[in-house]
Amino acid sequence: MTSATLGIDTLAVEVTNISRHGLWLLLWDEELFLPFTEFPWFREAPVGQILNVEAPSPDHLYWPELDIDLAVESIRHPEKFPLVSKTGSTHPTQ
Repeated sequence: MTSATLGIDTLAVEVTNISRHGLWLLLWDEELFLPFTEFPWFREAPVGQILNVEAPSPDHLYWPELDIDLAVESIRHPEKFPLVSKTGSTHPTQ
């Protein structure tokens, strides 16, 4: 007898640590660091909202309560995705 897998993998992405310097994500089997200097939208965000992260696809992360979308590649190589700021804007452009 074979059991079918039900639902989706809810642990595909998990915030494993938050410090004054940034946050760490476990994305499947890869650990990623998001420094607040490169990802400033998380610096003042409530912990509960940072912890609520989804992986709608293998190359995309989404924080619904913060309305932040990030390409995984922009986390791995932030130097390839320079921040573009508009006055008053608090959302990522990556």
